Amino acid sequence: MYITELDRPWTDTPFVFQGFVLGTKPQLDALKKYCSSVVVDFDRSETREEPRRARTLYPEKASVEHEFEAAGAAMTVSESMMREVIASVRIGKTLDAERLRIAVVTMTESVLRNPDALVLFAQLRDKGEYTVSHALDAAIYMITFGRFLQLEQTQIEFLGYLGLLQDIGKLRLPKQLLEKRDRLSVEEFERAKLHVNYSAEILRATPGLPADLARRATLHHERHDGSGYPNHLRGPEIGTIGSIAAIVDTFDALTVERPYASPIAPSAALNMLYKWRGVFFDANLVEQFIRCIGIFPVGSLVELNSGEVGVVISQNMAKRLQPRVLLIRDAAGNPMRPHKLLDLSREPKVSKDEPYRIRRTLEYGHVPLAGEELFMK
Repeated sequence: MYITELDRPWTDTPFVFQGFVLGTKPQLDALKKYCSSVVVDFDRSETREEPRRARTLYPEKASVEHEFEAAGAAMTVSESMMREVIASVRIGKTLDAERLRIAVVTMTESVLRNPDALVLFAQLRDKGEYTVSHALDAAIYMITFGRFLQLEQTQIEFLGYLGLLQDIGKLRLPKQLLEKRDRLSVEEFERAKLHVNYSAEILRATPGLPADLARRATLHHERHDGSGYPNHLRGPEIGTIGSIAAIVDTFDALTVERPYASPIAPSAALNMLYKWRGVFFDANLVEQFIRCIGIFPVGSLVELNSGEVGVVISQNMAKRLQPRVLLIRDAAGNPMRPHKLLDLSREPKVSKDEPYRIRRTLEYGHVPLAGEELFMK
């Protein structure tokens, strides 16, 4: 329930915020201790319910090879839409909710057919402007994670909206602040944090978006231990959707080029999330996210024990160390035409007695590769 008024001044109670979601027993006990009656806003209570953890199975309806072209088309539609969104915000226009809906539904349907194709296409494309690429990557990862968690399709689509739009408020910040290469001063950091409020304002002013999107767009910088912002929420107060947004936003930010930081390998980013589980992020969701992304994430460039180089094109959920790999360079570094597909779970042989295995992962960009050429014959 959303508690909107107390029978005594808020300053006489331990509740920090004037208006909060009553979601834990300690909160209820404190409420009983300090108040005889409260006022509940039932409309806001309904929109603040976390999604029911229904189990919805999504059988794979297409191979990554067959879905790849459709995934590319979904990416083209979504990238064009995000550029329009950014242009609209910069000149103060209202967002086009219908265009957003089409982009979210198109991406979601691709991921539901195959969970790897859109992630693969996104990782191999030219990233371009950070604002656009981060929004698209966050949406794709959140949609993919929602599928992995077997959420209902409407909940997965909500995650897509959130990934695309939760950072839209950054467009109201000065460009020199966003692109500063040095550490932000205390004053600059406080100003940068305002982007979550700006995002909420922009989304509230846009008719046709999902209910409660504006509020949940403020959650991706909250942290499990209360050290986040803007409201220093803790644990259950952040909720499942907010926790997913926080994990994905952090993972993507760590693995891409930013003005003030170089990217780190996806495996290193996953290790950092694992160390932060239960402190900054919900422990169970971090572990589930690592399972979803995989030890060798889709799109990773890997070197095999043969010396050949390939790109991971799909996960093997039963055998995490044995994904499907498309070889694109021979041991001498020469392009392979046609590409050679290996399903490592079937233990193909390098030689008579030695099966193929992944020796190491390579940094993104180590081997130039465009998505359009990945499945060329």
